[in-house]
Amino acid sequence: MKILVVGSGGREHAIAWKLAQDSAQPQLFCAPGNAGTALVGSNLALSVTDIDGLTDWCKQEQPDLVVIGPEAPLCAGLTDALEAIDIPVFGPNKAAAELEGSKEFAKEIMDAAGVPTAAFASFTDVEEACAYVKERGAPIVIKADGLAAGKGVTVAESIEQAEAAIREALEENVFGEAGARVVIEDFLTGEEASILALIDGEEIVLLASSQDHKRIYEKDEGPNTGGMGAYSPASIVNEAVREKVIKEIYKPTLAELKRRGITYKGVLYAGLMIEHDQPSVVEFNCRFGDPETQAVLARWDGDMLPALQAVAAGTLHEDLVRWKPEPSACVVMVAGGYPGAYEKGHPIGNIEKAGEVIDTVVFQAGTAIKDDYVVTAGGRVLGITSLGEDLEDALSKAYIAVETISYQGAFYRNDIGHRELRRMKNGS
Repeated sequence: MKILVVGSGGREHAIAWKLAQDSAQPQLFCAPGNAGTALVGSNLALSVTDIDGLTDWCKQEQPDLVVIGPEAPLCAGLTDALEAIDIPVFGPNKAAAELEGSKEFAKEIMDAAGVPTAAFASFTDVEEACAYVKERGAPIVIKADGLAAGKGVTVAESIEQAEAAIREALEENVFGEAGARVVIEDFLTGEEASILALIDGEEIVLLASSQDHKRIYEKDEGPNTGGMGAYSPASIVNEAVREKVIKEIYKPTLAELKRRGITYKGVLYAGLMIEHDQPSVVEFNCRFGDPETQAVLARWDGDMLPALQAVAAGTLHEDLVRWKPEPSACVVMVAGGYPGAYEKGHPIGNIEKAGEVIDTVVFQAGTAIKDDYVVTAGGRVLGITSLGEDLEDALSKAYIAVETISYQGAFYRNDIGHRELRRMKNGS
């Protein structure tokens, strides 16, 4: 059995790592992969957005399943191209992927479906956008409409900060075409959490909950990143919240898409803000989150491949998904300067030694092989992920492994899971 995993980040290493343990013992290929995926499969010199190249490879090799990791190829129509040549795919088609490809589209879908989310308006004109911000007041959220690799969001604490973010996007083109339109949302209060759901067009199976840490600095300060760490499960996502997530968010969203002739198959990530057990949608992603995937897949009990195949085939059911009771924690190590400018090519020491810490896996993200050494090749470099008897134990193991690893400019947060630890301490 051949499986192709498309992508090159920590999410894709985690997916490939989990599939490599499958009882079917599939032959794994990763395009383009990284130094970590090379440990469990064969890397291919194909870009994630080389739709023609990926399609040609699949025509020749006839993989039994293609698992698409990042948003760019999904929004570019890779699923559509592969389905046209009868290749089974895990990942939504281009029309469905617009839930992430355009924040304006996602908000319109939610608005039409009655999904709880923040009030919003979208703009291409700077002065109109600034006038709206003055009318709504701060704090307020400014988002680039298109794909901006997790960095197109500003939570503005003041009118001045909001106006600066608007001008960055619309006048200075900081996000390129992705920022040619901005979506401005009211600020939601509460606590964030993430829910991933497998969807086969009809059936919805929620995966284990998690909580990401977006800000670069401890105490959730500084600019947004692609994610500095995560843990699973997040106790704020209790059973009542999970029921509301299915009833008030997933089901009406899928129904509204279907009303527009769009069938969603793949994984749908709901970034939530939860207050008093009421979830509201902050954003939708049309793929596994990163680093949530590392934390969640570490807890997946048994084979994952049958569930992914069932999504592609339209035969998903809950019995295909089981969870280990132990919680997990993922600590992301980044390059110095990230999420701004950073250097690449620094050798990384002691990855293997870090992986020897009990119940720990070092998922590689921004890495490459150079002269037989693993070197830094991206902003988020590694995602050290551990299981534990409780969250404190999982974090302890992860940080022991983190402190074992060395490379020039290495940076990480020391407070992953701080809200959950506080809840545990307070017994709430």
